[in-house]
Amino acid sequence: MKQVISLRDLEEMLRNGKDVRVLPPDALVTPSARDFLRELENPSSHRTSALEVTAPAASKPVTSKSPESEIEAYFNSPAVHELKLQLCEIGRRLWQREYVDGNGGNIAIRVGEDIALCTPTLVSKGFMKPEDMCLVDLEGNQLAGAKKRTSEILMHLQIMKRQPRAVATVHCHPPYSTGFAVAGVQPPTCMIPEYEVFSSVAIAPYRTPGTPEMGKLVADLVDKHNTILMANHGVVAWSHNDVEDAYFKMEILEAYCRTVLVASQLGHAPKTMTPAQLQDLLKIKQSLGIPDPRFGLKECELCDNEGWRPGVTCAVDHEYRKDSDGARDGGDAEAEALVQAITEQIMRRADK
Repeated sequence: MKQVISLRDLEEMLRNGKDVRVLPPDALVTPSARDFLRELENPSSHRTSALEVTAPAASKPVTSKSPESEIEAYFNSPAVHELKLQLCEIGRRLWQREYVDGNGGNIAIRVGEDIALCTPTLVSKGFMKPEDMCLVDLEGNQLAGAKKRTSEILMHLQIMKRQPRAVATVHCHPPYSTGFAVAGVQPPTCMIPEYEVFSSVAIAPYRTPGTPEMGKLVADLVDKHNTILMANHGVVAWSHNDVEDAYFKMEILEAYCRTVLVASQLGHAPKTMTPAQLQDLLKIKQSLGIPDPRFGLKECELCDNEGWRPGVTCAVDHEYRKDSDGARDGGDAEAEALVQAITEQIMRRADK
């Protein structure tokens, strides 16, 4: 199997003083790693990531305990402004793809040890401006920003506290994915490689949005999953790379759920990959630093779609099924006779 080079591998090579431009000629380079190599070749195209935002070199890193003047200066710094622009861009994409409606959805980026940048409440994600953004500590207290922070920030912060690798989170309501969440149905597996490599999905029970209870139920799942279907609500995803990567999780999940629903309507059982083929994809996934509860399972334990029902079969309720003599089992005999008589009249008229 060819060697897979991820962004994490490149960062490790740099830490060890190795030249990341010298890679095996047949290596498979992941998209994020490829972007990283391009940025090294062309520094002017570099985008600021949440992990690179720090306070000015002459001072110590800004935290929630820093003086108000330092927090305000940090909040208005060029580096944080770049991240505000990224929040606006991701919000615009969510709105254009119809993953949000009204003022729904919210986004957050961790920008320090115990502080995060987030979107405001009651503002359409498609029309946000950098000056709308808010800065909060990991308890949800607002530290800076003219507008009020999103009412669902506690969920984002609970994810970040439970999963230290989470540098960005995105929550929205993509219709196909949310349909699975409303039905309480786990998307089936072993169908599309991109979904298997980049997504790891679980379902959290419903609680009132914005409450600590909702955040805890989601946070309980993020050690082994990067995308959570929130029952009767929507979807939230986290990334260990950046906010765009968290958004990509939404696109991948939504496209997958839509494709699965289309496939289920074609009258044929969906074809699935073999456990051995899935095992190859899980190796790639693990090399990318993406969590999945199936790591380490035997092949015979993979591709289990036992709970998946591709469509609902219309069936007569048991009490009205025919018995062995062809008669209805239970039900109202008089009503049945009336229905039969009306049906015969309609058929006779049709024959005239």
